[in-house]
Formats: sequence, C-alpha cells, structure tokens
Amino acid sequence: MTSPSVIRLHPEDNVVIARATLLPGVSLGENVATVDRIPAGHKVAVRAIAPAEAVRRYGQIIGFASAPVSPGQHVHVHNLEMGDFAKDYAYGVDARPTDFVDTPATFDGIRRQDGKVATRNYIGILTSVNCSAHVAGVVADMFRRNPFTGDDPLADFPNVDGVVALTHKTGCGMTQDEPLRLLRRTLAGYARHPNFSHVIVLGLGCEVNQIGGLMEEQRLAGRLRAMDIQTMGGSRKTVAAGVDFVKEILAESNSLTRTAVPVSELTVALQCGGSDGYSGVSANPALGAASDLVVRHGGTVILSETPETYGAEHLLTRRAVSRDVGEKLVALMHWWEEYTRQEKAEMNANPSPGNKAGGLTTILEKSLGAMAKAGSTNLVDVVRYAEEVKARGFVFMDTPGYDPVAATGQVAGGANLVCFTTGRGSVFGCKPAPSIKLATNTPMFKHM
Repeated sequence: MTSPSVIRLHPEDNVVIARATLLPGVSLGENVATVDRIPAGHKVAVRAIAPAEAVRRYGQIIGFASAPVSPGQHVHVHNLEMGDFAKDYAYGVDARPTDFVDTPATFDGIRRQDGKVATRNYIGILTSVNCSAHVAGVVADMFRRNPFTGDDPLADFPNVDGVVALTHKTGCGMTQDEPLRLLRRTLAGYARHPNFSHVIVLGLGCEVNQIGGLMEEQRLAGRLRAMDIQTMGGSRKTVAAGVDFVKEILAESNSLTRTAVPVSELTVALQCGGSDGYSGVSANPALGAASDLVVRHGGTVILSETPETYGAEHLLTRRAVSRDVGEKLVALMHWWEEYTRQEKAEMNANPSPGNKAGGLTTILEKSLGAMAKAGSTNLVDVVRYAEEVKARGFVFMDTPGYDPVAATGQVAGGANLVCFTTGRGSVFGCKPAPSIKLATNTPMFKHM
C-alpha cells in the first residue's frame, strides 16, 4: 500500500511522486522510507534501480538510471538520464469509434458571414514586416483604456473586445522559400480568424514580404485594408489613416449579436507551459478529459509542440485513424531528431530549468505528461505549422516546444480558444483567442 504522502501513477512504476516536501524517514508504504529530502512534485524510488535500468513513470520509460538508486532515494538529474529504447508504433491498434453525444452542448458565440464562429470580437492590425510594428502598436494604443484617467475610447462600443496589434520581427530581408511561405501562412491564418471582425495590414513598402504578394498567395483580397508607410507618406500619416479606419468600422463591428451555437464550432488549442512534476498528474489529465468531451460534442482540439511529444509519439500513433496519419507524426519526430543533430543540440535540452526545479527530469517524462492534454480519442490528422485545421476531432500540429510560438501556430490554424495548463506560473495569452489557465497545484494557484 502506497503512503498518502506520495502519488503512484501506475503499478509498474519504480518511482512515486511527492505530494509535498518530504524529509528523510517519511514512510512511503511498501516497506520503504525516504532517505533524502524530496521536494514537492519530485520523484522518489520505491525499488532498487540498477545502473542503466529503465526508470518508469505512468508505466512508461522516462529514462535510465545513471547510478545505483536505493529505495527511498531522490530520483532526478543526478541519477537519471536519457537513453534509446525500442518503440512499438502499432499504428491504429487503439483507435475506436468516437462516442458522440446525442444532443451537443451549446455556447454563446458569434456567427460570422462566412459561417465561422467567433468566441471574441476584436479588430486586428497585422504587420507585413518588423518595420511597421511600431506604427501598428501606436494605432492599437489609441483605442486602449487609459489606466490613470479611466477614459475608454471603446466605451460606446461594448461588443468590441479591443483593437489588437500583431507584430513580428521578420518580413524584410528573408529567403523567399519556406520561411516566407510560413510567415505568410501564419499571417493569413490571423487575417481569416473569426475572432476578428475587421483586419488592417500595415507594411513599410520595400520589404520582401510585400502585402500584394501576401494577399495574392493567400487569397486575401477583399478581406484586408492594406496600407504601407512609404506610400502613405510616413509614420504619422499612416497612424492617422489606421486610426481613421478603426473609427470607420467600429459601429459595424459593434453591431454583432451572440447566439447559441454548438460546441462543434469550438477549436481548442491545448497548451502547457511552466510545467512541474504535477502537470502530468492533475491539470493535463483534467484537460484531457475536457478534450474528450469537446470531441464527443463534435468539436476539435489541437495538440502541438512536437519536441515535447518526443518519446511519447508511439502512444499517439496507436490512436491514429490510419497508418498514413501515424506515419506523418513519426516523420515529424525524425525531422526534429535530424534538426537537433545538425544544430549540435539534443532533444533532452528541454525540459527547462524551471521544469527541472518543479520535478521534471527528461524530455521523455515531460512528453508523457504533456500528451495527457489530448485525452483518449482518435488522432484524426497531422498538420504543418499554422496550417488551417479542417478535420474535426483530435489533431496534431507541428510546432516548436516554445509556448508562444506553438500557440501562435494553433491560433493561426483556427483555434478560437486556448486552454493552457501551468505548474510554475505562465502568464502568456494569445489574442484574439481567449486563454483559460489551469493550475496544477494549489500553492501556485493561490499565489498567482
């Protein structure tokens, strides 16, 4: 019998997780007591583990002992390391028909003219290039509530959630192949996002990412009001024109009404950041249960961060609706392995220092906990970064493991809601999509 001072996640595990900081001599049950101080969320051995023997959590391999480990010892970076092991991809063996609900739930959404559904109502200002970022920010700032005086330029437009400037640091001197295509695909995803009622795109005029090329390649003609600073006659004149445009369309943006729409219109970006040892125990499995509900009601969830799925991909391929879908995911893992080799890095460079302080040791351990966000339904598609998600159900998107970049791709792909778990305390949001934060532990929840 395991002690209530620790959490056992699987009968085959040879480590358990400390519920709170444990001092030496605390009984763990199973005729084992701690011999080290074990920080909250960290692992403690309940069996002797020989060097090079697999360490298991969730019933899965999270690494290999780099030194002899005795029962009751702290298991972390000092005695646990990465290693290779065979993975059985078993494509599709666990795929099952989805148990859809008979009467899907609804929420109050905004049905746009093109049929898409919004969860918020913003006016967007995109930038084609880093050079127009400041001008875009100035235009957006003109419509912010003044925190000192309380003056609110949008007070007469209660249905408008705000004016958002979406800026970036590229678009000027860049190669015209994949980097430019990726940038344009991302910008187009935001230009089409249903959470924007209207969008303006600001450029400089001489950048590689010409607005005309962006609009033609991504078929955005008629969706955007375009301006470039050189043609307009400088920054001040462009700011004035941008402000005039927003004032011109405020009444139209404000005229919307919310109506009951089915949950099938939700596309939820699944994120975790500032993870700790409890992420794979509490918040991520809870979000996974919610993901299953969204899918059962006809909606879509997007898991991302390919390097943070590394080592757990064989569990997702088992849920793939086809071998082709599963092989797309495996191919992504091989690409990232090769990329890290070329850069003289390693996949285990992640977890971050904060993750490790919270109890996570290897990328294998982090990935197994991170994938819990996607619940248990079938993997129906694998898409590129910022690619429009068209399938309904559980979809995987190829993104880096950096939360802001990953969430940006998911929202560009059509996510109109972000659910973001955190154990250390991440404060990242991703307008125009609302972001719901889920805490993994009570002290951090109360503190932040």
